[in-house]
Amino acid sequence: MNKTEFITAVAEKSGLSKADAKKAVDAFVETVSDEMKAGGKIALLGFGSFSVTEKAARKGVNPKTKQPIEIAARKAIKFKPGAELNDKVQ
Repeated sequence: MNKTEFITAVAEKSGLSKADAKKAVDAFVETVSDEMKAGGKIALLGFGSFSVTEKAARKGVNPKTKQPIEIAARKAIKFKPGAELNDKVQ
């Protein structure tokens, strides 16, 4: 499902127009992005939680040349599904 299909599904399930559903989806994405950029956490009961984790610098190997390389430290976004979402998927 791409973003356009997602917006259509949200509009149908919520009774909103597609324009209003697009605004809601865009607001959700922007809010999550802003909170992740700030290093925060978002917990949506029953759905799951988004958080930022720190990935340490490490050594790796270039698969093409087999030369060792240094992989820089970085931040990564982690999503942990909630119990209700897990139950629906299984």
